Order: sequence, then C-alpha cells, then structure tokens
Amino acid sequence: MKQKPRIYYTESQKALMWERWKKGDSLQMIAQMFDRNHSSVQRILAETGGIRPAPRCRSRLALTLAEREEISRGLVEGKSLRSIATCLGRAPSTLSREIKRNGGQEGYRANQADQSAWDRARRPKRCKLAKGGMLAHMVASKLQLEWSPEQIAGWLKQFFEGDKEYYVSRETIYRSLYIQARGALKKELLAHLRRTRAMRRSRHHTQKMDNHGRICDAISISERPATAEDRAVPGHWEGDLLFGSHNSQIATWVERQTRYVMLVKVDGKDTATVVNALIGNAKRLPHELYKSLTWDRGKEMAGHKRFTMATEIQVYFCDPQNPWQRGSNENTNGLLRQYFPKGLDLSTYSQEKLDEVARRLNERPRKTLHYQTPAHRFEECVASIS
Repeated sequence: MKQKPRIYYTESQKALMWERWKKGDSLQMIAQMFDRNHSSVQRILAETGGIRPAPRCRSRLALTLAEREEISRGLVEGKSLRSIATCLGRAPSTLSREIKRNGGQEGYRANQADQSAWDRARRPKRCKLAKGGMLAHMVASKLQLEWSPEQIAGWLKQFFEGDKEYYVSRETIYRSLYIQARGALKKELLAHLRRTRAMRRSRHHTQKMDNHGRICDAISISERPATAEDRAVPGHWEGDLLFGSHNSQIATWVERQTRYVMLVKVDGKDTATVVNALIGNAKRLPHELYKSLTWDRGKEMAGHKRFTMATEIQVYFCDPQNPWQRGSNENTNGLLRQYFPKGLDLSTYSQEKLDEVARRLNERPRKTLHYQTPAHRFEECVASIS
C-alpha cells in the first residue's frame, strides 16, 4: 500500500480541528476533512489531552515588529539609541536591553529579534497542584475514592472556607490529569474518573436516544403530582435499567429530593423478571418513602399495573424520546458507569456487591446538594418519619 506523505498542519487547520472536536465530531470525521487517517489528528489533539490550548497573544507593552524594524534601520543609519527611542516613544533603556539580547548593534535583525521575543515569552504559570504539598495529596486521595473533580473542588471550598490556598477549580484538576506536561497529578488517576478515556471529549460527542417500544395504559409524566416535580417531599423515585454485556442488567432507583441511589439485581430484562425484582426492592424501606416511580419507555415495565397493585406505588412514564425528563436517574446512571463500565458482565454481581457500590455513591458529596451526601440527606428523611 502506498504510504501518504507526512503533512504538517497549519495553525488555521489546527484551529479547525479544535472547533470540530469541540462540536463533538469524531477523530475519523475530522481527519476526512484533510484526507488523512484519524491517527494524524489524534497526535495533535492528544498533546494537550483533548483540551484546546489557550491562544497566545503578545502583551500590549511589548515591542512590535514594526518598531523593531525602525530600530534596525536606525542602527544602520548610525542614529543614537536615545534618538531612536524618542521617535518610537520608548525609553532608551528598553532599546538598550532589546539590542543587547539580540546580537548587539552589529548583529541586530528585526525579524530574528521578534521571533526570539515570541519564543522567550513562553513562560507558563506553574499549576497550583504542581507545587505538591497537602492540596495535591488531598485531591489525589479523593480521586482514588472516585470523587469527581467538581465534587472535590466544591468540598475543598466548603471544608476550607475562607482559606483560598486550598481552593482549586474543577478545570484545574481536569487539566492536571489530561495535560501530563504540568507534572501535577499522576496519569494513573485518570482510571478513577467516571469516564476513563485518555483525552477529554466534548459534551456533544454522544447523545443517548430513547428507542424503546410502547407501553399499554402508560400514565404520562405530565400527570405526576406537583410535589414530585418540585422535589418538595421525599419518596418520588426515578428508575431505569443499566445494561452490561451478555444480556446482563441491573435496575437503578434514584430518589428525586435526596439523590439517594438503590441498585437492584435483575436476572433478566423480561417484564415479569424486572417487575418481580422491583416489587422486592419496594419492601426495603418504610412505605412512606415510596410515593411514585418514574420510568423510561422500556418494555421491561410493560407489567407496571401488576407492580402498582403489589406495592401501591404509581408508575409514571417519560414522553417518547425524552429520557431527560428523569434527569436525576440519567445522571446517576452516568456516575454508575464509573463502577460498571460498558462491556462488563453485570450478572456476576451479587446484591450485596451492588449495595456496596450504592453505598459508595451515596457517600459522595453532590453539587446539587451543596456538597452534602445523599446518604446524609436520606437519613434525615428516614428520621423524620420514625
């Protein structure tokens, strides 16, 4: 096979790559614009971990190329530094340093001096986490507990309230992980993120679509009580199936007010098996904490009437192709992928192991709860009805 000649991308081509990457295009789609293989594009994007570098710009105080050309011409004409500086409106000392660092009066060249100044200006500010110490240690330890960078940043701000030395943004943590040149956090910590990919992807890269079948006598989410919609009282749940390999799955329940999670082992995705498992789960907590269940349009809940008769829990269904209407559950399923990545056989997990995963997730602080944990909020609800 004939090998294509190696090409070097221009700055405008790289800018187009980053623009398409941000919009969610795949590496292959971007590479097709340049008639190249995806690996050539990946090489460019991977240098900074899929994060677009900030555009460089010159300081408004720096000498311009036009000014350097005036300096060069003035030296050739034999003018003094003071007279050249007066014409340019610059201090003589500025010109003296400029000429001295770029070959002296005999060897000064405007273009070379301008390029050298641009190269010398690359002095990136040292990352806050690269300094090491207690802050970097705490961030690394929380990442190992599967906390997200956003959760870590929020927790630090609350735990060290008023002490900005321990404040760090989620973006700083992400960049420290994906841009290894910063030397702040070890690359191995990427494995503890919810998404374990080597490069950061755009949020527009993928979009889950609801393509399930119809459910007979389904009650629309629009008929759900207002107390469920505004999360005013606990006991309104959202549910779905999380799928793995070999036709395996687990059922996920999320309480809307507290974001408390329960995982249910399901031996099959047929409606009889799923409904039986959900009925058993509805007996784990006090009856007062079960007021409604909102589900996707999956056929596994075709037997929702039998579930309601056995538990007195009314089931509501999202509108077709609108899974975002049970957003708490969709977000939680994304969090669970950190523990159950795609391609994993979920049938090997016992109910005890699922309970352990749910406990770990419930003990992680959540931004929507002002960085309190779902477990803490749910315990307050249980105590209020006791």
